[in-house]
Amino acid sequence: MATQLYTNAVVFTAGRRAWAEAIVVTGEFISYVGDIETARRIAPSDCVEIDLGGALVVPGFVDGHAHVLMSGESRTQANLVTAPDLKSIQESIASWAAANPDAQRVRAFGWLHAAVGGNPTREMLDAVVPDRPVYAQAMDFHSVWVNSAALIELGIDDQTPDPAGGRIVRDSVTGEATGHIDETAVSQLVWPLLSGLETDADRDRQLARALEEYRRSGVTAAIDMGLDEQSLAAMQRAEQAGTLTARLVAHWVVHRDADPAVNLAHVARAAELAAAQDSEWLRVTGIKIIVDGTVDGCTAALGKPYADGSLPAPMWDLDELAPVVAAADAAGLQVAMHAIGDEAIRVAIAAVEYAVSQNGPRPRRHRIEHLEVAERADIERLAALGITASMQPVHADPAIQANWREMLGDERVERGFPWPEMVEAGALLAFGTDSPTAPHEPLPNMYVAATRRSAFDSSLEPNVERFALPLADAIRHATHDSAWACRSENQFGHLAAGLYADFVVLDRNIFQRPVEELLQAEVLRTVVGGRTVFQS
Repeated sequence: MATQLYTNAVVFTAGRRAWAEAIVVTGEFISYVGDIETARRIAPSDCVEIDLGGALVVPGFVDGHAHVLMSGESRTQANLVTAPDLKSIQESIASWAAANPDAQRVRAFGWLHAAVGGNPTREMLDAVVPDRPVYAQAMDFHSVWVNSAALIELGIDDQTPDPAGGRIVRDSVTGEATGHIDETAVSQLVWPLLSGLETDADRDRQLARALEEYRRSGVTAAIDMGLDEQSLAAMQRAEQAGTLTARLVAHWVVHRDADPAVNLAHVARAAELAAAQDSEWLRVTGIKIIVDGTVDGCTAALGKPYADGSLPAPMWDLDELAPVVAAADAAGLQVAMHAIGDEAIRVAIAAVEYAVSQNGPRPRRHRIEHLEVAERADIERLAALGITASMQPVHADPAIQANWREMLGDERVERGFPWPEMVEAGALLAFGTDSPTAPHEPLPNMYVAATRRSAFDSSLEPNVERFALPLADAIRHATHDSAWACRSENQFGHLAAGLYADFVVLDRNIFQRPVEELLQAEVLRTVVGGRTVFQS
């Protein structure tokens, strides 16, 4: 590949020297970022010069928390994200079913708890699709809503026991399963059936669709938080075929098992994969543990009750969690722990403390994911331990906050998603989207981060406006800091000599335009490893 000289650009590097005007790319790597005169002296006379017409260049976005294959899969399903009520949900599902008459199952994703009053039932789905199983994932992917045909296919009846940490919602009078399934009941009863119906070709298409979306939106790397054997195999096939156009760093999922030996066996498997799969395009870096649920579903573990009086326990208690975290820490793995509620956050922090006490000083980059309801004292604790705060601005969008705020119902709603407090305490803050629980596009994510306003509905008031961040800081958290969070800061995430040439060209300088233009800005070009993988 000939040396490329990118000129006539405004370059935001997200590095120590924030601004530049030219980039020299040799092969896969950046040779120089800085002023145009020096760039011309460094680039060979036969280089290919690419005039960017004064466009803005930023580092390729690194989605700090994503579910890559699920994101691709969701693009083929009925989209319920913007459905405000039951009628709209039913219309979307009926329309998808009519458009896909040969599909044996109707699949949908993205329904909001508030849209169905928090109580979806199988009868609501039976009314529009009575003859085929319907599986509708909630927007947070911690709940599934099914119809009667799906309950039969799953083998769930009124006597099916709830797995530990999960729930088959039942009618309070009759005891019948309502069609609403939560938490570990989803991962143990629903996902295995659906996954078993998929073929390698299905998963290859899901990955290809996700990569296509990434190219178009400027995502050049993603940290996958849902790795299993099948998704890893799809990623490996794509790597071998040379079709990966985003760098993937993955965490192996450890679902809680009643047998501690099974949990530790998952850690051992993740360590094997981390040793075997470590390339420039695909790397296994650690494990993922889901410590609690969600605020919307009233399954996040809190220190004091929800507005309805409920107070669920964490899905992992400390006695179960600490040995798993310590084993992963000893193996040199990164541990990512989903912890949304303040009590779950405390359990996750205590597990890292235990690992440090058992294993002593060593390089470690553990993470807590989401941290939606966090006390200041716990933020100080996690920062002191060097735990990365991995958060998703789009989850704070006011358009999806009504039910979240109602479920908490007190002063905690004014402390939701406290990003600046993480930074002030000294914690590294990594931004992602948790797609497909939220849209994967980085620019709307940055809009929410910089304004606390809605990317869906501009008429809504900001969500705790004091927690907004400067735009440059938000982009750093979504590029440089997300790369650091997966041990990749010396490979990508900012623009500097010696790093991979992964960057994005935007159609306007979003630093000099009204912040609302983040919602209209488009990607003109996406470059990964020096190769243009998308050009509008």
